[in-house]
Amino acid sequence: MKLLIVEDEKTLSDSVIKYLGKDYLCEQAFTFHEAVEKSEMYEYDCILLDLMLPDGNGLDILSHIKNNSPQAGIIIISAKDSVNDKVEGLKLGADDYIAKPFSLPELSMRIYALIRRKNFANNNITKAGNITIDLLSRTVTVADKKIELTKTEFELLFFLVENKNKVISKSSMAEHLSGDMADMMDNYNFVYAHIKNLKAKLMSAGAGDYIKTLYGSGYKWDEK
Repeated sequence: MKLLIVEDEKTLSDSVIKYLGKDYLCEQAFTFHEAVEKSEMYEYDCILLDLMLPDGNGLDILSHIKNNSPQAGIIIISAKDSVNDKVEGLKLGADDYIAKPFSLPELSMRIYALIRRKNFANNNITKAGNITIDLLSRTVTVADKKIELTKTEFELLFFLVENKNKVISKSSMAEHLSGDMADMMDNYNFVYAHIKNLKAKLMSAGAGDYIKTLYGSGYKWDEK
């Protein structure tokens, strides 16, 4: 799951990244223009959006994102604990609002709740074939047998299941796993390596061969 933190206070942004980075791929934008540029170039599961930016209004970014990336979840973060700002943000399409100062554990749970709401109908548990994924504990079992996945393998599994029956290109997969660093890579061999490792772990535990390789196109999660 990929997050964009739009916050001009670098210390706060860095502390959010440090806390959330163990569970999510996090990227930063410190200005209005950076936020607009990244939201146009990349897809995010959740965007944390400060309303007070040095070169623009966060509400304008919110409108822009909703017009261009309506699937992205947005949580407003702002020192302006104003009812009017909250109402206006929610009217424009924000999913939640948290006022500064906030606790990082609370922010983490707000993000988790948002992603669960948007993608998994408020369920903590999702099933894919004979695989069970616990979104809260970030654990995976195959026919009640727990398997150990790395953070990247879990993200890859989640991404494939979330987009089941859709063909996902290697470039999209690379971007999801490594963010804007994907633009600097000569090839996507690391995607193939992670796919190979994930398939091996799942199938050795008794899962079906759900990850299909479409040569020249990418990969697809198919339970048929």
